[in-house]
Amino acid sequence: MTTRTSNALAIPTCSLAVCRVEAGFPSPADDYMEGSLDLNEYVIKHPSATYFVRASGDSMTGAGIFHGDLLIVDRSLEPVHGKVIIAEVDGQLTVKRLLKTKDHVSLQSENASYPPIEFQEGNEVVVWGVVTHVLHNLL
Repeated sequence: MTTRTSNALAIPTCSLAVCRVEAGFPSPADDYMEGSLDLNEYVIKHPSATYFVRASGDSMTGAGIFHGDLLIVDRSLEPVHGKVIIAEVDGQLTVKRLLKTKDHVSLQSENASYPPIEFQEGNEVVVWGVVTHVLHNLL
């Protein structure tokens, strides 16, 4: 399997609030900080096996992955049934949900406009890693 590595992005630590944020009106009594949060430590569990890739297209919108999102991918994790993975198909990298049965493998889009990619016995699926986090801008 061919893999590419990238250096982790330098991300400063941020304050971490003790309380959870409700979608309603916040409580003023919960207005204090627990400490700091290093996003690298939070999203990268295996630094030497982790890389970043930018999503392109709209085939995974149902999974919350949109065009331009930054995907955090861990090559050390087992690509098991139901996980979102980065795979090489016909020389191109793609992000899809892995569906595995005893004798069948397919890569499923999360958009009904795109058919699944079906593999027959003997076909090889090259998995480049499991997507662990998605970062997208809300602005």
